[in-house]
Amino acid sequence: MKREDVGDLIAFLAVARAGSFTRAAKAMGVSQPALSQTVRELEARLGLRLLNRTTRSVSTTEAGERLLRSVASHFDGIEAGLAALTDLRDKPAGTVRITVGDTPAEGIILPAVAKLLPDYADLKVEVSVNAGFVDIVAERFDAGVRLGETVAQDMVAVRISPDLRMAIVGSPGYFANCAPPSTPHDLARHNCINLRYTVTSGWAVWEFEKAGRSLNVRVEGQLLVNSNALARLGALEGLGLAYLPADYVEPFVASGELVSVLRDWCDPFPGYYLYYPSRRQPSAAFTLVVDALRYRS
Repeated sequence: MKREDVGDLIAFLAVARAGSFTRAAKAMGVSQPALSQTVRELEARLGLRLLNRTTRSVSTTEAGERLLRSVASHFDGIEAGLAALTDLRDKPAGTVRITVGDTPAEGIILPAVAKLLPDYADLKVEVSVNAGFVDIVAERFDAGVRLGETVAQDMVAVRISPDLRMAIVGSPGYFANCAPPSTPHDLARHNCINLRYTVTSGWAVWEFEKAGRSLNVRVEGQLLVNSNALARLGALEGLGLAYLPADYVEPFVASGELVSVLRDWCDPFPGYYLYYPSRRQPSAAFTLVVDALRYRS
């Protein structure tokens, strides 16, 4: 096989898995036009169209799908073999890429990494904050973090937090002007801070449970944000009620800067899990990071 064929196949695999020239180029650290030209040259040499291109998406043709199935496992095997060589070092080395939301990144991932990295000079951990559901295989992440109830069944899931509770909080100044809600239905008369994690997702539904009874409420308010940090800040500024993980706001509740309401409607639910494909062969570096993050009650 010619050297240029190897590089062109790697480029094709990146685009086919990402479903986007833009995302693949970003992951590979090259320009989108250069990546597009590389794939076109591969198609020209083969005399076959490998990708269907539209203004919104990229998908494999029949020939492209056959090529993807036949070569992807070989390149994955090469990557796994190279990663396994780090096991021969005195200490694990390499880069572990994790996609995670801002709250668990701040409260779980960074504290664990801060304890781990000083002892392993050749270990790198890339933490990519993204609140949406990322395809970790297509985006070439080693692992992702999600709530336990949202992890796909074909993934290995490792618990990294205890059970969680949500909290509805507002500032004392906010409650000085209106009575606290007694039931979730009372939220209709409150200014609530709406949260949307990605551009394409809808506004988050506030979920409640009490004595086995579940209730979902869509709220309204003047402030609309796309991060937990902004929702918390909005509540601290007296702009409305926020619906956030209880441990994320507990220091402010303890200090009196925020007031928690409807506690009896906020039952615990499965916490955060690190997940990764069951078929992957973990490197020593990845195993080390997973063990550092593993929740121990």
